[in-house]
Amino acid sequence: MYRFLILAICCGLFHVRAVCYHIIGGEIYYAYIGTNADGTNRYVITLKLYRDADFTCGAIQGCLDHFENPVPINVYTSTGSRVYTGIQISIVQTKSLRDTLKNPCLAPRTQNLEVAYYQDTITLAPNFGGYYVTYQRCCRGEKLANIYDSEHEGSTYYTVIPGSEKRATNSSAYFRQDGAIVICNSLPFTYSYAAYDPDNDSLTYNLCNALTGGAARNEGAATNPPPYNATVDYITPYSGANPMGGAPQISIDNNGMLQGTPNREGKFVVSVCVNEYDRRTKVLLGTHHKDILLTVFNCKTNIQAGFPSVLQNCVAAPDLGVMMPNYSNAGYTSAYYWDFGDGTDTLTYDRTIFKHQFPDTGIYKVKLVVNPGLSCTDSAAGLVYNYPGLAGDFTVQGLCKGEVVRFSDISTYTYGNITERRWNIGQDSEDILGAFTGTNINYVYPKGGVYTVALSIYTNRSCSTTITKDIMIYEVSPSAGNDTVLAKGQLLQLNGSGGEFYSWSPPDGLNSTGIPDPVVKWDQDITYTLTVSNTQGCIGYDTIRVKYYTGPEMYVPNAFSPNGDGQNDRFRFIPVGITDYYFFRIFNRWGQEVYSSTDFRKGWDGTIKGSPAPVDTYIWILSGKDLNGQTILRKGTVTLVK
Repeated sequence: MYRFLILAICCGLFHVRAVCYHIIGGEIYYAYIGTNADGTNRYVITLKLYRDADFTCGAIQGCLDHFENPVPINVYTSTGSRVYTGIQISIVQTKSLRDTLKNPCLAPRTQNLEVAYYQDTITLAPNFGGYYVTYQRCCRGEKLANIYDSEHEGSTYYTVIPGSEKRATNSSAYFRQDGAIVICNSLPFTYSYAAYDPDNDSLTYNLCNALTGGAARNEGAATNPPPYNATVDYITPYSGANPMGGAPQISIDNNGMLQGTPNREGKFVVSVCVNEYDRRTKVLLGTHHKDILLTVFNCKTNIQAGFPSVLQNCVAAPDLGVMMPNYSNAGYTSAYYWDFGDGTDTLTYDRTIFKHQFPDTGIYKVKLVVNPGLSCTDSAAGLVYNYPGLAGDFTVQGLCKGEVVRFSDISTYTYGNITERRWNIGQDSEDILGAFTGTNINYVYPKGGVYTVALSIYTNRSCSTTITKDIMIYEVSPSAGNDTVLAKGQLLQLNGSGGEFYSWSPPDGLNSTGIPDPVVKWDQDITYTLTVSNTQGCIGYDTIRVKYYTGPEMYVPNAFSPNGDGQNDRFRFIPVGITDYYFFRIFNRWGQEVYSSTDFRKGWDGTIKGSPAPVDTYIWILSGKDLNGQTILRKGTVTLVK
């Protein structure tokens, strides 16, 4: 039980943080559908919510950019007693509402909305004073032009079912218009906000205050009881009666016609109230209101024709048809007149690119006129160079590192001649870039890898094109191993690498010549050559020298001269038949260690801590294990001379 309570609290806290930036308006209404045997009445409750279909939350934490489903409504008596708590009603229909300004002289602004219909049926006993059916939610949206701190301002939508003293079987009026409307700044607009009443009651209209509510709460049971008179915090000079300003100011007549001329861009919350009167008794049955967010756009546009000053038809196919682009800035319904300079013309009504078939090659002057015959017209002209048929391509021969790779241009030009070729062989060196021209070029790549090769070709008709290909340069990296010293009779297994196919020569002493790791059984100094290759035909070579001494033994010189003349500059031993090296250490006459290593190839260079050692006699000691498994220990002296 305790764990369940904690979970419920956490879920509730999470839900409280959710905001509703996507909801931009709505209304709630009812329809009487019959009376039950016990005298109770049945009503269909409809909640309509609107959202900006183009709105996305992005990084706004807790934001929603879709309709919630289901949502809760609450039912109260006129005295504020709750009858139903958090009735969950679900979406039964959604509709897309979209309007685009269709004016050839104005920018094609678009209003893109969506409306959701939520419905459910409730049963209520007739009572004095009637019932309130309410939906509340936070929040209205960011940066609204007529409301302070709008992203934290809530909404209240409610409808009143009349009591027994009026007409409990009434069906409320509701607004039938569900269209989006594009409103342009400084231009007059009219929009029918007329409501429909199923009972043919008398209706009057007025602009009214938008109601707040539903801020920072748990959705299930957070609506406030009636009466509902808390309004949003309007920014001066705006109010419910003057929600948008304008010249003339926005207003609504008794036929529900909303009209005015806005004088400021932005998003404005507008609330319209319809008052429903019984035609027979003249009694006010209820006041129904609807909120909607109206966006005022800057629709002014600078009508400007757009066509390239020069258009080259250099396509590979020898097709005299040319794709005609239209870069004009114009209205949604603008017309475009084309004069192609070949005795033909045409009229189009959108900026979709299209092909015009010219009769022959040549240079044509094309003229484009936007909105011909209107005051908001403009024109542009350009030259079309119609010399197609430039098909670029090249071939590659040779794919190995260190070998000549041959590039050959095989480009063709139907209606002209190729006058220049420039190659980029995929090397960034400054002495290489731009150095290769001509139909055929050769190059030797210093290493393998993928290279991006480009050929740019130029013609006598001002056409040009660049062909780019990625080519793979293959390489082998032959390694026969390090030169080695062996005791006579000692076996050696070679370890060749760096390719796919291997060949050793000469065959003397080898158990095989066609594998990477043959075994050598020999007793005379010899040099083996390893040839490696791959499936692409790339070839490489390496050698290994094998020297034989009587052993196992360690041969150590008694003097060396580290004077940099390249002769006897390092003191090192020669192991013969030694398989492991334990240590090789050198001491001065005072017993201080001056060198230690087990790498017999490196040896001592005659320095101590980076400085030249003095001429003197030094003591060495080394130890290892021979091929017979015996430990060998040797000691001696060496003289350092200059």
